[in-house]
Amino acid sequence: MKIGIDQLHLYSSHYYVDLKTLAVERGVDVDKFYRGIGQEQMAVPAPDEDVVTLGANAAQGLAAGGDLDDVELLLFATESGIDQSKAAGVFVHRLLGLSERCRTVELKQACYSGTAAVQLAVQYVARHPGKKALVIAADIARYELNSPGEATQGCGAAALVIAANPRLLCLEEEAGFYTEDVMDFWRPNYRSEALVDGKYSTLVYIRALEACWKQYEALSGRSLSDIDSFCYHIPFTKMAEKAHRKLCRSAGAALSASEMAAALDDSLKYSRRMGNCYTASMYVGLASLLEQSGRDLTGKRIGLFSYGSGCVGEFFSGIVQPGYQTMLQGALHQEMLRDRTELSYQQYEDIFNYRVPTDGGVYTFPEYRTGPYRLKGINGHKREYESLVESDESDSAG
Repeated sequence: MKIGIDQLHLYSSHYYVDLKTLAVERGVDVDKFYRGIGQEQMAVPAPDEDVVTLGANAAQGLAAGGDLDDVELLLFATESGIDQSKAAGVFVHRLLGLSERCRTVELKQACYSGTAAVQLAVQYVARHPGKKALVIAADIARYELNSPGEATQGCGAAALVIAANPRLLCLEEEAGFYTEDVMDFWRPNYRSEALVDGKYSTLVYIRALEACWKQYEALSGRSLSDIDSFCYHIPFTKMAEKAHRKLCRSAGAALSASEMAAALDDSLKYSRRMGNCYTASMYVGLASLLEQSGRDLTGKRIGLFSYGSGCVGEFFSGIVQPGYQTMLQGALHQEMLRDRTELSYQQYEDIFNYRVPTDGGVYTFPEYRTGPYRLKGINGHKREYESLVESDESDSAG
């Protein structure tokens, strides 16, 4: 039975900072960002957006089209959780109007949990081939102002429908996966900004990639030449390029500049403008590849490497399905990125320094540019969301 990704929708904030603005403020050459890490812009979430609204907005088009009617499993992957008990997906479940007959949970393992959710969803569909699973990966990458990681911030969400006989990508069974207890990146409960040991994290990323590839190679009998394009976890685009060079070198494969571009460039285009989306980042790369490639990818094998600091990694692959072009959302995704509002440095800093109130009082948040769903306010420590589309969804308590 073929099982895989039937649909893939993205969402990101309506606001962004061009990294040339940050370069001027920090007194550095803009090429440190544009060329050094391969990033041009970073999405900035409005004060009335969080991972619930990012995820719900990513999936809204699917719900409106009736594509979620057969969903009985909602897996929400994030490392930007809003509650220590209640899954963010439960809020999303109501906003999207999903059936009450639905299992809903939240998964966490840094940036890897989006892929953990996809693999769990595949197993669910294998057991219930007439049903679908909805995977939402949504995150806000946040580091301290003027820190080494500041330019790699971003936000976004990917909503994936996992189904039998998928129309986008059929996932293959073979996978290599790897776990190692390390402290390369972490965010304690008492902090809103992540902590990262950048050089160490790069080393661990590569180590996990090489271990996963060796397993995948042994299980599948395939070599690098059997894979047409690659999608990596993208904390910044130069990391994906470095990872691919290392993988090719360890596999004894020479890699020219043109071969590097053919293998990777299309998958990096959206991330250059959105920034790091943590759990969603590899799937942002997959959407970018499918939607931005000038080639017909029908029947092509895509190699996928997912990495989450701490750490867990996985390498797996999928085959692009005939007629996949009819399922792409490239025009909408391009419009989303093109229609954003650029922030000045002061506007960016003001938004960054905004803090969600924690005293349990009643707060109504001003309305910024968002998608159909927004965070309306907080009342008695309960987050309240509203729909800007359907008036009968306008009031809700956590």
